[in-house]
Amino acid sequence: MPTLITRVADTVAPARLGRSFRWLLASSIVTNTGDGIALAAGPLLVAAQTRDPLLVSMAFLAQMLPVLLFGVVAGAILDRHDRRRIVASVNLARAAVLAVLGMTIVTGVVSIAVVVAALFVLGTAETFADTGTSSLLPRLVRREDLGIGNARLQGAFILTNQLIAPPVGAFLFVVGMALPFAVDAACFALGAVLVSRITFRPTAEPEAAREPSTIRADMAAGLRWLLAHPPMRTLALTIFAFNITFGAAWSVLVLYAGERLGMSAVGFGLLTTAMAVGGLIGTGAYGRLERRFSLADIMRVGLLIETLTHLVLAVTTSAEVALGMFVVFGVHAFVWGTTSTVVRQRAVPDAMLGRVTGVYSVALVGGIVIGTPIGGLLASAFGITAPFWFGFVGSVLLVAVLWRRFDDIVHAGDATAAGH
Repeated sequence: MPTLITRVADTVAPARLGRSFRWLLASSIVTNTGDGIALAAGPLLVAAQTRDPLLVSMAFLAQMLPVLLFGVVAGAILDRHDRRRIVASVNLARAAVLAVLGMTIVTGVVSIAVVVAALFVLGTAETFADTGTSSLLPRLVRREDLGIGNARLQGAFILTNQLIAPPVGAFLFVVGMALPFAVDAACFALGAVLVSRITFRPTAEPEAAREPSTIRADMAAGLRWLLAHPPMRTLALTIFAFNITFGAAWSVLVLYAGERLGMSAVGFGLLTTAMAVGGLIGTGAYGRLERRFSLADIMRVGLLIETLTHLVLAVTTSAEVALGMFVVFGVHAFVWGTTSTVVRQRAVPDAMLGRVTGVYSVALVGGIVIGTPIGGLLASAFGITAPFWFGFVGSVLLVAVLWRRFDDIVHAGDATAAGH
């Protein structure tokens, strides 16, 4: 008879997804645990070094900037080389950086400059790791299993990175300032070992010989492909535009929670927890949603939920209503993210997938970076709910423009599948 562990493993990662997917999922669980620990321990370490708001903001920028600087570069490099080896290598690099950071804490030579530099290097490595992991999946599972595969990876991220690991990171920091970073280093080293066990599925087509080219030429080729592919170009612009409205509203969320909803610091934490709970519900139900509804309708309903979220948060003063809305928004955010990833992986040729994924990462982060100061300026000029009204009006306009385009977007990979 199958053991309980076997039954759980078969439920989480069905056998049809293959052993290599299980290695990838295990690596994702371990490395996202490390990331989640750092999510709490990193800001605590920054605060222990300085109370200067400018320096604190520089630490935040050091984590975001690498995606904008290296997102497309990382994709080009991943398309030129073995993605599995690159993901394993950058995980080892993250382990080494965290081990060095831990040593500076133990020896007392740590400073805000050291911390910011470490965060920048870690953010750069994470850019390569995240793009590589997303680009690996289509080589591991069948086309029809991309949805459940992405949902399981998203679920692992939510459970470890968002729910379990952050409080563990805070606890470890209190026990010993260097301890969470030592645990992080061990997580990433183990993640490198796990991802190195992956083997690729045989492909129906022989791999084409690569013509000699430069990284710059590869990046340009990836951008040209995206610009010449209307459905994928539209999806990238959609992600960029909606993250401007998202970034504007979420940039003042901590102030909104206190001033508008009367919530304490713990209450603010519950908002992010509510969104993570919604994400677990959404990724857990993704297989059933994909079987019952078209991907186009899933994307349309998701953007209606995002629009409604901005409206509800703009008008409510109830903490309970806001918490409920955040659960619903969490369902949408992770279902929509999973769906858009599946659509991209089906439509983009494997040889271009790293570069195009890099462009999408830049669009996502770039939208948030642009939206963040817009939200701050609107709140300063018109009140704390102004960014949410901005998000609502902007979302309504975007939904109206994009409503009919989703059928083209979700079927963009049909020609690729027919070719295979």
